[in-house]
Amino acid sequence: MIYTSLTKKLSMKIAVLGTRGIPNHYGGFEQFAEFFSVYLAQQKHEVYVYNSHNHPYQDQEYKGVKIIHQYDPEFKIGTAGQFIYDLNCILDSRNRDFDIILQLGYTSSSIWSFLLPKKAIIITNMDGLEWKRTKFSKPVQKVLQFAEKLAVKSSDYLVSDSLGIQKYITQKYNKSSTYIAYGATIFENPNEAILKEYEVVKYEFNMLIARLEPENNIETILDGIAISNTKQPFLVIGNHNTKFGNYLKDKFQSNAIIRFLGSVYNMEHLDNLRFFSNLYFHGHSVGGTNPSLLEAMASQALIVAHKNDFNGAILQENAYYFNSAEQVKKVVQEIKKNDNLQFIQNNFEAITSEYNWDKINGAYLQLFEQSLSENQ
Repeated sequence: MIYTSLTKKLSMKIAVLGTRGIPNHYGGFEQFAEFFSVYLAQQKHEVYVYNSHNHPYQDQEYKGVKIIHQYDPEFKIGTAGQFIYDLNCILDSRNRDFDIILQLGYTSSSIWSFLLPKKAIIITNMDGLEWKRTKFSKPVQKVLQFAEKLAVKSSDYLVSDSLGIQKYITQKYNKSSTYIAYGATIFENPNEAILKEYEVVKYEFNMLIARLEPENNIETILDGIAISNTKQPFLVIGNHNTKFGNYLKDKFQSNAIIRFLGSVYNMEHLDNLRFFSNLYFHGHSVGGTNPSLLEAMASQALIVAHKNDFNGAILQENAYYFNSAEQVKKVVQEIKKNDNLQFIQNNFEAITSEYNWDKINGAYLQLFEQSLSENQ
């Protein structure tokens, strides 16, 4: 690290842990890691991102960001492999002399927190309330609560990606955290021709994009679609080759309008589908500023969200809400996108003013510089 005074620019050596790697081929943390690390490299910082050894991108550098591949046995042994991957990353970080280590999440890394390098400043994004995820058994939920406690204790600084998570950490652990949400990229160049690949017509289909997990309320949404009288196709985008995904496919196999498309990573396609949809459903319920919600806002979708404090804090009054299949049915049968353009405009303006990547990246960089100045 080169540090001369509080008024001069810091040159930092930074590591990003806790993701499967960049460029993004998986989810929200990977998307943030990609945008933020590239931003840091553009600001002339020395940035490293840890990638799974079998990540599709095998080069040693990405847009100025150095890539460190570490063995990840998840493909062989399932979720337990994440713990080994995180261990490998943390052990490697001990030999790198990093100034700052940014951990994105804690579920499989905090048990190794005692191995983190002592000289580095540890900043952890606390993600959502992982222990509330219904896919986990009661014993696993207890372990995750313990992991959360370890992460809070072992980190020098905490980041909350929603005001709800910030309040939770303050109340439960009496520890402060910095609120920094996620960002999204504005979408302004729709291409209606893309819809032909999905056999849908603009404003005459509804959709959702999510991991097919119980706490994302996908079954409730699809139950509502099934009991409605709508004839509009409903697109379900997300990996459905899972236990819960197979359950949903079996349950709704006789409903011709519900289409399970699997994962789609082409952002241009996703943006256009959201833009040209009639209704976009967002069922996430266990906390955080969910990236897919911000992307829907940035894509000018009309959003129907599960009613909870986390979604409400972002959308406020600019969405329709549900907590039952009957409410989903009612919205689908009565609400049209073209009748709610003010909702869409308000959410779009929120992205440009509050949830844009420049602002988010700048807030993280400010926290990094502040943490270094406080630890000289």
